[in-house]
Amino acid sequence: MIGWLHGQVLHHHKSGALVLDVHDVGYEVNVATLEDFRIGDVVGLYIFTSVRDDAIVLYGFRTYLDREFFELLLVTPGVGPSTALAALRTMTTDELASAIESDDAKRIATIPGIGPKTASRIVLELKGKVVVTGLHTTPKSAVPQNDAIEDALRGLGYSTQEVRHALSGATLDDDEGAALRQALQLLRRQ
Repeated sequence: MIGWLHGQVLHHHKSGALVLDVHDVGYEVNVATLEDFRIGDVVGLYIFTSVRDDAIVLYGFRTYLDREFFELLLVTPGVGPSTALAALRTMTTDELASAIESDDAKRIATIPGIGPKTASRIVLELKGKVVVTGLHTTPKSAVPQNDAIEDALRGLGYSTQEVRHALSGATLDDDEGAALRQALQLLRRQ
C-alpha cells in the first residue's frame, strides 16, 4: 500500500486528479482541491490507496489529519472514496465536522452524491467521533504514534477501525519491532 508520495506536479486532470512525478514514475492522485497545487510545485501527499477489481486509485491529502478524516467518512455505509472526496471538495474538515456534531444533515446533504438518507447516516455514524478545534479536525480515537505501525497492521489485514480501537490510549515502544509486537498483542485481546 502506498502511504506517502513526494514529487513534482506534472499535470492537472479535469476530473480533479493530478499527475505527480516521483523519481520518473507518474502517479495519478485524486485530490480535494487542485487549486492548492501548481504545475511544477514539489509536494508531499499522504495517500489513501483504494484497490478495486478494475483499478487501483490513489487519493492524496496535504495533512495526515485530512487523510484520517477521509478514512473516517468511509466507515459510513453508502459512502465510498469518491463520495468522501466530494465531501472534502465541498466543505473543509472543520465545516463538515461542525455539521456532523450539530446534527446538520441538511447541510451535509448539499454535498454532490449525498442525499438526505446518507447525510443522516453520516451524522449517526460519526457524531461524537470527531473533535472540532477551529484549526483542524481530528478523529477522537488516538492516532497511532507511528504511521508505519498502522500501515503494517493494515497490511496484515486489520481494518483502520480495528487498529485505532486497539491502539487507543496505548503507548507503544520507540523501537518499531517492539511496537509492532505490542500492537499485535493489543489487537489479539479484542
